[in-house]
Amino acid sequence: MSSPFGPAATTAMGSLPGEDLREWTKYVLDAVTIPFMPELPARPYGDMVSRAAGLVTSLAMDLQPAGWRLTGGNDPRASLDQRRARSLLLQDLDVLEELADGYTGPLKLQVTGPWTLAATVELPRGDKVLADHGARRDLAEALAYGLQDHVTDVRRRVPGAELVVQLDEPGLPAVLAGAVPTASGWSKHRAVDGPGAVDLLSRVIESVAPAITLVHCCAARPPIEVFRKAGAGGVAVDMALLTDAAWEQIAFAVEANITLYAGVVPTSGPVPHPEKAAESLTRRWHEIGLTQRTLADVVITPACGLAGSPSPSDARTRLELLRRTADFVGETAEA
Repeated sequence: MSSPFGPAATTAMGSLPGEDLREWTKYVLDAVTIPFMPELPARPYGDMVSRAAGLVTSLAMDLQPAGWRLTGGNDPRASLDQRRARSLLLQDLDVLEELADGYTGPLKLQVTGPWTLAATVELPRGDKVLADHGARRDLAEALAYGLQDHVTDVRRRVPGAELVVQLDEPGLPAVLAGAVPTASGWSKHRAVDGPGAVDLLSRVIESVAPAITLVHCCAARPPIEVFRKAGAGGVAVDMALLTDAAWEQIAFAVEANITLYAGVVPTSGPVPHPEKAAESLTRRWHEIGLTQRTLADVVITPACGLAGSPSPSDARTRLELLRRTADFVGETAEA
């Protein structure tokens, strides 16, 4: 089965430097094959967890010095911080609706996944939501409902869009390994098993069907098997970090018709030539026995988010490299 985006497709993970949402939205609508709603964490309430807090309208949260926290109690009203996060998200949607008027084609949204959210957000009396089975289930379900409404809203605003939903799960490897510290710092939260991880992730993925979904995790050994079993249509990884075991899981995923979003363009340091950028993908692709034909279905991306770029111009240079790298990979697939 070929990629739903065609050959030489490109996109980015979502986060970008600076605070000019309008300029970035204009840019990404033309710069990549799969445009995306920019995330600008340099703005107050613009980071990935605050964006999720703005979506989770059925659970009240507030922002403490240590981060976001469920407020608990019988009062479901959002805090001032949660309302501000929601307001920023709606303002960004207004900009997207205006600039994407008449747009047709794929359009990607990003949101923090349920496990990273559970490992980040605190319970009302301290410690992470991860520590409480019921609380983490409630948070995942609230995220699923909020994301479902978000997708419906974007479809209304940009009716020609074919939506792609990206779940960011940088914290899931630590959750599975039992490596998330408790509030005291003296111990770690109990590891979550594979079936448990699949359960919550699949609830969120199923909530946005039939939108295309992918899970993004920049780790040496991202839990690709969990993503695959949860029903993700794609996996986004940093190719330079992958272990041999991770490559084996990528091979299984590709053979199961899951789209690989290959993070090959570095987010910092010298900007390489397209052939050098593609090397971490093309060399191992053949070593593990995957076919040339399937290489054409890979989506080319930066290694991770670009919010840490020293300037918007640096980030644009790396985004411009995506197209040339994708063309090189496409030529390699045809050779």
